[in-house]
Amino acid sequence: MTRLDCFHCGEPADGEPPITLELDGATRHFCCQGCKAVCQTIHNEGLTGFYDFRTKPAVTPKQLTNAELNRLRELDHPLVQESFVAPVKGAQEAQLLIGGITCAACIWLLENHMKQQPGVVSFSVNHTTQRARLVWSQDQAPLSDLLIAIHELGYTARPYQADEAEQALKAEHRSMLIRVAIAGIGSFQSMMLAFPLYFELVNDLSPEFVSFFRWFSLLVATPVVLYSAAPFFRNARRDIQSRHLTMDVPVAIAIGLAYLASAWVTLFGGEEVYFESVCMFTFFLLLGRYIEVQARYRAGLTGNALAGFQPTVATLVNGDDTDIVPAHQIRPGDVVRVRPGETLPVDGEIVRGESTLNEAALTGEYLPETRYPGDTVHAGSVNGENPLDVRVVKAGAQTRLSGILRVLDRVQSEKPQVAMMADRMAGKFVGRVLILSPVVWIGWWLAGADNAFDITLSVLVVTCPCALSLATPTAITSATVRLRRLGFLPTRGHTLESMNTIDTVVFDKTGTLTRGELSLTGIDIVGSMDEEACLRLAAGLENYSEHPIARVFHRRNTASVEHVENHVGGGLSGQLGDMPVFIGHRGFVEQHIIAPAPNTELHQGMEIWLASGREWLACFRLDDQPRADAGAAIRSLQEAGIRTLLLSGDRSGHVEQVAGMLGIDEAIGQASPEDKLAVLQKLESEGRHIMMVGDGLNDLPSMAGAGISVAMGTAADLTQLKADAVLLNGQLLQLVEALKISRQTRRIIRQNLWWALAYNVCALPLAAAGMVPPWLAAIGMSLSSLVVVLNALRLGREPKQPGQHNPAVGAQALS
Repeated sequence: MTRLDCFHCGEPADGEPPITLELDGATRHFCCQGCKAVCQTIHNEGLTGFYDFRTKPAVTPKQLTNAELNRLRELDHPLVQESFVAPVKGAQEAQLLIGGITCAACIWLLENHMKQQPGVVSFSVNHTTQRARLVWSQDQAPLSDLLIAIHELGYTARPYQADEAEQALKAEHRSMLIRVAIAGIGSFQSMMLAFPLYFELVNDLSPEFVSFFRWFSLLVATPVVLYSAAPFFRNARRDIQSRHLTMDVPVAIAIGLAYLASAWVTLFGGEEVYFESVCMFTFFLLLGRYIEVQARYRAGLTGNALAGFQPTVATLVNGDDTDIVPAHQIRPGDVVRVRPGETLPVDGEIVRGESTLNEAALTGEYLPETRYPGDTVHAGSVNGENPLDVRVVKAGAQTRLSGILRVLDRVQSEKPQVAMMADRMAGKFVGRVLILSPVVWIGWWLAGADNAFDITLSVLVVTCPCALSLATPTAITSATVRLRRLGFLPTRGHTLESMNTIDTVVFDKTGTLTRGELSLTGIDIVGSMDEEACLRLAAGLENYSEHPIARVFHRRNTASVEHVENHVGGGLSGQLGDMPVFIGHRGFVEQHIIAPAPNTELHQGMEIWLASGREWLACFRLDDQPRADAGAAIRSLQEAGIRTLLLSGDRSGHVEQVAGMLGIDEAIGQASPEDKLAVLQKLESEGRHIMMVGDGLNDLPSMAGAGISVAMGTAADLTQLKADAVLLNGQLLQLVEALKISRQTRRIIRQNLWWALAYNVCALPLAAAGMVPPWLAAIGMSLSSLVVVLNALRLGREPKQPGQHNPAVGAQALS
């Protein structure tokens, strides 16, 4: 009787009565009602292409127990979701770990099935990491319903936890190391057994000894092929059935043919065995891949480096007592205590204590910054000297650090055009090699060569399309890691590629070229008090206000001023002993003092006047000063042939003054958001490639109109979400460094692609000519990938100090 297999999962479908379903005019058999239900769902949703593209039978769907359903329902609780769900564009975003994925068809099925579920905005799965990014509307569907929909297809889904992923990665490394060790031992033993053959001592040995050596070699090579080389065979089968050829296909064919041919000769007699070649190039291939993975891991490609800055516990302050609680239980409004040496678990505001914080994980700035009560601090910062009490504003997935992690995940999952082109080239190259290999064997066999099989193995192994596939993503990811250390965070996969062509940089003024906060630039003493006494009196009055102007005078020595009154829109009044005192705009002070106002020189900043009841005392000049590195950044851009433009909504005179101070090529003031967008469109019509650097909601329209948009680290969340990159530490010289790194990245990618092409073009004819033995072909292929990876890792070298900039960063200098 013919055995019937389940159409969905491949298990025996021998139940009674038989479970069947009529699909497209054919009767399909199933092992259980679960498989039938899943197949019916797939068919009803028009996703039957899954059965055409899959490379392995699907996983049998498991009926969820009540306990499992309850665990999934618990994930709907808002308090539980705080640790892994974040708001995004009016919806929610969650990172999930998917189990049961066996091939590319699984991803195709999952993505198409989930996109048809109610409330799902987007759903994408990364095949390599088996992580999924789910964006959905909580109002239309609870998270548990969507997870159940995944389970109903035979897969599993749970919230992604970085520590679990790290453990899985370590387990994979251990497994690979064991495979390398077994292949290495097999190589050593098989070479010892093949030693007599290499030195033509076989004629001195009896047939029994020759047979013994071959049988022992077969015994040594079998675990190497079945265990160490197993990933090559699995990947090759997947690639062939998904019609996407990679280097694993010719490698698996070479190893399989050599092993089977040698086993045939051992069993039935013949001239040559290739066990030592099988073991050696399996060993060299695995060793090369292991070193490559280790190098990429150390460069930060795992994406888990920042996750180490998220504490798992926090110290909760309850009155005079403290409790150690899990970090995910912290809520906005709670107060947590952070001791010296500890990492902040939340975003919040300091309510007690002052200390230095190392914010390198967030901004790339390794010098600690002093923070005081009232200052905003972020999760991932490391406390320095003193304990701090912090009132929680954001926790869990809502913190700034979690946002950076999500952006990095998205950037590394998006492929730029050049990477997709290299993948297509690699696939075509493998196809041509597979066609060429039998042609080479036939040619040498007709020529009567004894080593025709060896030559064919070398042709299959020596080529390295893997180098083509690695050339671009390795360079881009290495550059992204370095940029993040600098404090420049790309938020889109195309950012680095698009930055190569930038020839015009447009700056906003406030908060971008300037600090975005007022500072005291000068004092004119016009009365009987000296400068120090005037400053103390001004600080004594302004301490009663939280206005941005008042903050200029905070944290100064103060005079004892009483009965302070705030006059909205004007200034402050109070009593210094028996003497009335006033501070504010000139018009406000004139209303409270009889003495005529003194004459002072006009300047572009703001004037704040101080007076007593009898006389005018002082004029304080305030202004929003340029950032310390703004001038150097502008000069570096101009030296590289990049045009600079200041585009601001402030009054034209002040904008022109700042532009002149910094040496900017052109300045346009009093520009509305619509005006800014019109200017950018005009520049684009002239063929300019524009980068817009801004800060604030009024920059959104112009940022959307620029080729590349960069938001300053202090920008509003919505601006950061729209921008192509975020300058986390606000250091403009790092923007110059980022442009330089983008050019270096393009150069590295070109070098890698040229190397990969040149190697394959040269190695293939040499192998076809019989000049490369199989073991040397394996070394060559491994070295080709390592050269590409190590060349790309040069981008991860520690950057120069900000002041040591290289002027040759522009499109003209490095094109």
